[in-house]
Amino acid sequence: MTLEEVITEQASVERAAQCHGACLEEALLSAQDNDCLTVGVYESAKIMNLDPDSVSFCVLAVDEDFECDIALQIHFTLIQSFCFDNEISIVRVSNMQRLAQIVGDKAGQFEDAHCLLITNPTEGSWEDPSLEKLHLFCQESRGQNDWLPEVALFER
Repeated sequence: MTLEEVITEQASVERAAQCHGACLEEALLSAQDNDCLTVGVYESAKIMNLDPDSVSFCVLAVDEDFECDIALQIHFTLIQSFCFDNEISIVRVSNMQRLAQIVGDKAGQFEDAHCLLITNPTEGSWEDPSLEKLHLFCQESRGQNDWLPEVALFER
């Protein structure tokens, strides 16, 4: 592989990462507008327990406190297992501050934004092309044995 091919491949990977980040941002904003967004580990666990069929997509946000918080790691493991068992698409995000900005956390109201769920609405048929792209991305990642792909959220 030549240097030019390596540079071209890296540029392609960066464009794909930006595309997935933009899709995630659009899907979260659309879900929030349609009242289909759940924020918080405990709130998400409640939804998964009460109505698992309503869960469409899961976002796990990791920050610097994650390595030190054993309880959060256990919750993440259980949520991941639930998502894998129920064929729910799931991604990891490492920029929790940007994620909080996207979902509108200006006053610190989402202290626990480590887990976000996009649920299916009970009425009507809400479909989001960005969410469909993310489902496809997760499916392709699983095909490459990447069961918890990471999506990069870029500052605007």
